[in-house]
Amino acid sequence: MGMSTGGGSGGLTNDINVTPMIDVLLVLLVIFMIIVPMSRKAIDTQLPDPNPQPAQPNVNPDQIVLEILPDDKYAINKEDVPKDQLFTRLKGLYDPRPEKIIFVKGDTTVSYSNVIFAMDQARGAGVKVIGIAPK
Repeated sequence: MGMSTGGGSGGLTNDINVTPMIDVLLVLLVIFMIIVPMSRKAIDTQLPDPNPQPAQPNVNPDQIVLEILPDDKYAINKEDVPKDQLFTRLKGLYDPRPEKIIFVKGDTTVSYSNVIFAMDQARGAGVKVIGIAPK
């Protein structure tokens, strides 16, 4: 087992000095630890309650439910409304009301465009809040 004591031959050694490389890595680590939390963006969402309360059997008569039925049929609180009269019927309902809230209930077989059309008509009639009701 031989060991060099550093004395004797005055030759060159080719050992790598890793101290500056470690300093650079530590600086980069600190920079990334600061930047990553600042770069996260959040979207505000309202998720439904995971433990919903049981539904009350009596429905508030002031609530308006717009149902989108198959074959381009619409119903407001179970009353059938033709597609061409949907806007005027909604406008007549919401003009005197202080609360502009509607619940939209879509059948599972209707196309997405029919639901969007009904929501657009409700917005045009002055509805401020549109809720989605389960079918």
